[in-house]
Amino acid sequence: MFASPFDTNLVKTTSYKVVIPFYAYAAVWFLIATVLLLLSGNYFFGHYFQFNILAITHSMALGWGTMIILGASHQLVPVLIEGELYSNKLANTSFVFAGIGIPILVYSFYMHEFGLTAEVGGSLILLGLMAYFVNVLKSILNSKKKNVHTLFIFSSIVWLLITVGLGVTLVFDFSLDFLPFDATHYLPLHAHLGIVGWFLLLVMGVGSRLIPMFMISKYTNKKLLRIINFLVNLGILLYTVLFLFFYEQKWLLFLPFILVLMGCSMFIYFCIKAYKGRLRKRVDYQTQLAILAAIMFLIPIVLLVIVLLSSATSSEIPLNVVMTYGFMIFFGWMTAIILGMTFKTLPFIAWNKAYRKRSALGKTPNPKDLFNDKVFNVMGVCYLTGLFVFASGILSGLLILIKFGSFLLLITAILYNINVFKVINHKPIQL
Repeated sequence: MFASPFDTNLVKTTSYKVVIPFYAYAAVWFLIATVLLLLSGNYFFGHYFQFNILAITHSMALGWGTMIILGASHQLVPVLIEGELYSNKLANTSFVFAGIGIPILVYSFYMHEFGLTAEVGGSLILLGLMAYFVNVLKSILNSKKKNVHTLFIFSSIVWLLITVGLGVTLVFDFSLDFLPFDATHYLPLHAHLGIVGWFLLLVMGVGSRLIPMFMISKYTNKKLLRIINFLVNLGILLYTVLFLFFYEQKWLLFLPFILVLMGCSMFIYFCIKAYKGRLRKRVDYQTQLAILAAIMFLIPIVLLVIVLLSSATSSEIPLNVVMTYGFMIFFGWMTAIILGMTFKTLPFIAWNKAYRKRSALGKTPNPKDLFNDKVFNVMGVCYLTGLFVFASGILSGLLILIKFGSFLLLITAILYNINVFKVINHKPIQL
């Protein structure tokens, strides 16, 4: 018999009917994003404010990253707070609203329409995320157990709402023109609130719980995690204030960057300590890929330093570095984490669905047997090769590298979908 790490005596597992649709939806959007990437190679040599780039970015940020995180968090939040999810209906509501809004918004970007279509799409996504926020907030309030992971989860969702709220505001500004500056002026703020406030804080909160759990490590350091949470939140808040009120003082932007960098360095230190303190000496490929993602975050940090130095010392910012920075965030760091963690979480959910009531009757498969290892390994090779070939293409200006890299990333998405739907469609067998 196999015991799922999501099962504890204190936690009632969230129904698979709530969680699995998010995984399936996100997998399809990863595929869509790589198709758009393959069709839009030329656009990576220009400015980041282009409709095709916006369509790809929001496919990755919302359709891929956010939806799979929402799905996983409906399963993980009860584990982190040692309580129950407040409402399955609210979870389904968030899926329906966001699931309808995302394709409408991406379609409007791709078709160069910033009118009613984009406004409806953005508003639906915001409504879906508000339902998610209420659900998680009520779950936390109803739980008797409060811990540092809860801080990460709650603050990341607050930043997510601010990010999407700002995004919807920018969409309406294209029609109504009510903001003091052009809407494109606020894109860096919109992007970094989402990248650091939503994705980074959530990854840190969930990772600080799951990485030690999956490696069976006894290492824990709540004080360090609270300091990390404080530094990153302070960094984002300071960045927001400086961007809105001291935008011309470019050098000041290094201050929030240093705060966030300190938080990231401490988190990497936490991961290293957890790794060294592990009882399970053999770390599987899925966890290795997730750990690699933490290290890969150093690449966009280096690129961001170049961008900050350029903006502070010159009126011209190297666009190829900016494009590579964004690409390495969404297709590099964020995607590497999801590729690894999908096959550390989804198989447990599918296993619970198939065998929870049958496990006492005899031997059952292990959750890791629900997906194909060989397909996963080939996917990993295609992904890492495609990622760095594509990034090299942006930096060098060679379209052939971008085409080849995007082709490999498309293969990655196809293989990922094959394994995800193999797990989702698994039927019970008795060994």
